[in-house]
Amino acid sequence: DPANPLPARVTVNRYWQMVFGHGIVKTAEDFGSQGEAPVHVELLDWVATEFIQTGWDVKRMQRLIVTSAAYRQSSHVTPELIEKDPENRLLAHGPRFRLPAEMVRDNALAASGLLNGEIGGPSVSPYQPKGLWEEMAFGDVFSAQTYVQSAGKDLYRRSMYTFWKRTVPPPSLSTFDAPDREKCTARRALTNTPLQALVLMNDPTYVEAARALAQRTLIEAGGNPANRIQFAFRQATGRKPSTEEVQLLSSLAQKQVALYRRDKPAASALVHVGESPFNPKLNPSELAAWTVVASSILNLDETITKE
Repeated sequence: DPANPLPARVTVNRYWQMVFGHGIVKTAEDFGSQGEAPVHVELLDWVATEFIQTGWDVKRMQRLIVTSAAYRQSSHVTPELIEKDPENRLLAHGPRFRLPAEMVRDNALAASGLLNGEIGGPSVSPYQPKGLWEEMAFGDVFSAQTYVQSAGKDLYRRSMYTFWKRTVPPPSLSTFDAPDREKCTARRALTNTPLQALVLMNDPTYVEAARALAQRTLIEAGGNPANRIQFAFRQATGRKPSTEEVQLLSSLAQKQVALYRRDKPAASALVHVGESPFNPKLNPSELAAWTVVASSILNLDETITKE
């Protein structure tokens, strides 16, 4: 009903929040008198009206937002801009914020080549520490009391297909601020904690992704270390590394190759993390060394940040 603009305004504000990190109305969960007023009133009105007049076409609205001049700006900021507008509410530069929990995982799987892009189907149970569900079990009268890990390609499905138990949500996603789903969450918190770095460095999902990315690098980028680093870097960040970055990662690779050549059991243990097989034609010590390099790249702030 054109006389009720609220549904369109609320909806497009959430789309804007998804793309820019915050809505035109910051309190996306509250459009009432206690919520925050829109920063750009005319913009919100126009986008909402456009949404209605184009038949509530969601894809068209996404395209409109991401092809706008506001979105296509560089995300580079100056100290003056940060001081004047730390949250970029005035849209003086492009958005920059850490990816949502599900996208952090999916991005690592995509860069590694492991991501299963199938659409639809039942939920899956990826890697998680043993015993978590059992700690919260209430006997055999309830369902989902024992966690049965998926296998094969189901381990690499997009995070939206992860089976969700509200009393024990997936820990690696919770660490990156995914809500527990006990209640509706229109606006997620974004934190930056040491535990997130530990997940990226030690969770089997990310260790395996690093090993798969290293394997792709060794096979597709040839034997030149600089070419390998450029290949892996572009897969993870979408840009070429600087000369200094290449030098640092080349030095890391050299040290790790020497280390794993001396400690072959450690190399074997590292390349066997995860269920995906590694290429037996590759030297395990070299693969383990480049797994560390790939892990370093996947751990970059730039890798897990939308810029």
